[in-house]
Amino acid sequence: MGGLSLPHLIILALVVLILFGRGRISEMMGDFGKGIKSFKQGMSEGTDTPLVQPPAQIPPQPVAPAQPAQQAEQTGSGPAA
Repeated sequence: MGGLSLPHLIILALVVLILFGRGRISEMMGDFGKGIKSFKQGMSEGTDTPLVQPPAQIPPQPVAPAQPAQQAEQTGSGPAA
C-alpha cells in the first residue's frame, strides 16, 4: 500500500513518454549533460587561481652595530656620572 510496484512504474513511464515525447526527453538529457560538463569545467578553472594573495616578503633592513660601553665612555658620548 503506497509503494510503487513494477506495473505502476511502467504506466508512469508510458505517461511521461506520451506527454513529453521521445525527442523532448533526449533533448533534455543532452542539455543536462552539457550543464554538468560546463559545471566541471568551471570548477577546474576556479582552482587554478588562489583566492588569497600571499603576503609580500619584506627584506630585512641592515642594522647599524651598537657601540660597546667602553667605547662610549672614551668618546664622552656615554651617560655622565
